[in-house]
Amino acid sequence: MSLTDEFPIIDDRTYTDIVEEARARIQRYTPEWTDVNESDPGMTLVELFAWLTEMQIYRLGKVPELNYLKFLELIGIELSPARPATAQVTFAVLEDHDQPWVVVPARTQLSTEEGDEDGDILFETDRSLVALTARLDAVIVQDSIQIRDVSAENEAADAAFAPFGDSASEGSSLYLGFSSTLDFPALSFTLTCWSALQNSAANLSCNSAVAINRSVVQWQYWDGREWRNMVQLKDSTGGLEVSGEIVLQLPTGAEFVRQELAPVTGERFWLRARLVTADYQQAPNLLALRANTVRVTQAATIVGEVVGGSDGQPDQVFFLDESPVLDGSLRLVIDEGLSDQTGVWQEVEDFFGSGQHDPHFLLNRSSGEIRFGGVGKRAPLANPNNRVNILAEEYRVGGGSRGNVGAGEINTLLTPVTGIDSAAVANLFAAGGAADEESLEQAKQRAPLALKARDRAVTAEDYELLAKQAANIARAHALPLFHPDFPSIEVPGVISVIVVPDVEGPAPTPNAGTLAAVRCYLDQRRSLTTELYVIKPVYRRVQVSADVVADDDADIADVSERLLQALNAYLHPLTGGEDGSGWKFGGDIYYARLLSRMMVLGVFRIGEVRILLDGELQAGCADIHIHPHELLASEQHQVRVDYDFSGAAQ
Repeated sequence: MSLTDEFPIIDDRTYTDIVEEARARIQRYTPEWTDVNESDPGMTLVELFAWLTEMQIYRLGKVPELNYLKFLELIGIELSPARPATAQVTFAVLEDHDQPWVVVPARTQLSTEEGDEDGDILFETDRSLVALTARLDAVIVQDSIQIRDVSAENEAADAAFAPFGDSASEGSSLYLGFSSTLDFPALSFTLTCWSALQNSAANLSCNSAVAINRSVVQWQYWDGREWRNMVQLKDSTGGLEVSGEIVLQLPTGAEFVRQELAPVTGERFWLRARLVTADYQQAPNLLALRANTVRVTQAATIVGEVVGGSDGQPDQVFFLDESPVLDGSLRLVIDEGLSDQTGVWQEVEDFFGSGQHDPHFLLNRSSGEIRFGGVGKRAPLANPNNRVNILAEEYRVGGGSRGNVGAGEINTLLTPVTGIDSAAVANLFAAGGAADEESLEQAKQRAPLALKARDRAVTAEDYELLAKQAANIARAHALPLFHPDFPSIEVPGVISVIVVPDVEGPAPTPNAGTLAAVRCYLDQRRSLTTELYVIKPVYRRVQVSADVVADDDADIADVSERLLQALNAYLHPLTGGEDGSGWKFGGDIYYARLLSRMMVLGVFRIGEVRILLDGELQAGCADIHIHPHELLASEQHQVRVDYDFSGAAQ
C-alpha cells in the first residue's frame, strides 16, 4: 500500500468552511456588526482573508509529502526510467546474391511497418551479423526409433519438436540442411534456438547459467565421406535445453560438400548435432532454429551531439537533446585543452566516492540531464580555444511499453544493406522486456522494500520486488521450493517466480522476451546456491452463467452490460479481487462473494448461477478451490436478464 495514504492532513478546511467560521464568530467578538451579508464591505475582507488562508493551508499540507520525497531522494530512490524492448530478428539474403555471406553492421535500424501516435517504433541491431547466403530449409530428427522430417514444424515456429526425439537417448541426432549454389564460407556461424519448455527463460544476451546438466552434444559436418567434428565456440542453450545461441566454427568450403540426405530431397550442406551423453531432466523441445538472427533493441543511436561549453564552475548542468537514455550507452568527451587527458568522462550513480580529480558525472536517463560535481569534486575546465567543449560522442535513446510489439511486426529495414532481402526481415517471436517510466506512486511503494532488499534477492518478497523492476511487470509471485517440472513435490534450493505483465486482455501472459529480461535481472541478484525459474502464470478459465431478474424500471441491456463488466473486473488477474489490485494467486472463488458482486444497479434478484472452471461444471452454491500458483481468467460469461412477470419485483 502506498504511504501517501498515511500522510497527515494538517488542516482540511476549505474556503467555504473558513468564511462560515468567521461569520459565526462575528456576533461573539463584534456584536455591533449586524450586517454579515456578502454585500457588506467587511465580509469582502473576510472572503479575501479566507482565500489567502486556504492557500496557506494547501501549502502547509504539502510539507509532509515534500519531506517524504526528500527522504526518498536522500536514500537514492529515483523514478526508474523507461526500459527498451528486445527481440530476435532474422535477416534473409537475396537468393541471387553472388557472395556466400553479407555483413549486417551493428546499429542497423529497423522499425515496425506502422507506428503509433508517438511516431515510428525504432529498433537497432546490438552487434554486427554475418548473414549466410545459404538457407536453413531442412531439419531432420533421428532417434533410436525413427527418422523424421520436422522442417515444417521448424518453419511454422508454433509447433514444437523434440530435436533428439521424445526420449533424448544417447546417439540421437539433429540434422540441419542448408541449400546454396555457393560454397559455404569458413566463418563462425551462430544458430539461434527457442525452447518450448516453460522453464526456458534464459536471456539470449545474458550469460546467466542454465539448469546444470551433464548432457554432451557434439556438432559435426558432412565432408562427403564421414561426419567430422566441429569446434563449438559458445553454447548458451545447455545442449538445446533452453533458449539461446550456439556459435560454431565452420570448416573450409573444400571440406564441406553437398549431399542428399533422406527423407529430404535435394543436395544440401549438412550439420549434425549428435547427443553423446544424455542427462536431461526433460527431453529438449524446440519451437524454432534460425540462422542469420541477431538481437535488436528498441533504440536509436545519436552520434556527435554537442552538449555545451563548460565555464569551469562547480554544479554545472547540461541536457541531452533526446531521452530517455539507455543505460551505459552515453560516451561523454570533454575537451579541456590538456594534452595529457583522455577526455572521456565516467558516469557514476553518485558523487560520494568521487574525488576532486575524478572525471565523473551524473546522468538522469529519463530527462537526459548531465550534472557535474560541486565543491570538492572535479568540474570540467573551460577551454578558451573551444567554447563548446562538451561532446556526446554517442548515446542511445528509446524505451517504453510501446516497444513490446508482436511477432513479425519488426519488418521494415531502415538502413539499406546490400544483399539483404528487405521483404524477408522479421522477428519470429514478439518483442518483450519494455516498460514505461516508473510513476511516483510506484516509487513510493518500492522504497520500503528496496531498503530491505538492498538490490539482493534473498526472501520471496525480494524476488517479487525485483521482478517488477526488471520489465513491464504488474504482478509477481515467488514460490519457494516450487520446480515447474515437478509441481507436486518440494525441491530444496529452488524458487520459481510467476510474472504477470502489465498488458490488456483477460489473461495477461509474458512473452519469451519478457521472461528472458526478468530472469537475467534476477539471476544477477540471486544467491549463488539458488536455482531460479521465471515462469508464466497458470490460468484457470472461469465462465459464469446466470439467470438474473431486473427491476421493473431497469433497462435490461444496461443491466446485462453492468453484470458482464462486474464479472470481468472481479475475476481479472490485474484488476480483480476484493480490493481491485488483482485476483489473489490461489484465491478461491467464494460463491457468496461472487453473488454480491453481481448485485449491480438494476438487479432485483439472482436466480440460478452455474460456474464452469476449465469447461467443467462445478457444484452449485459451493466455493471453488484454486491451487496456490494459479490465477483466474474470464471466458465469455453468459448472463440472461429478464423482468419478473409474476409481479414479485413490484
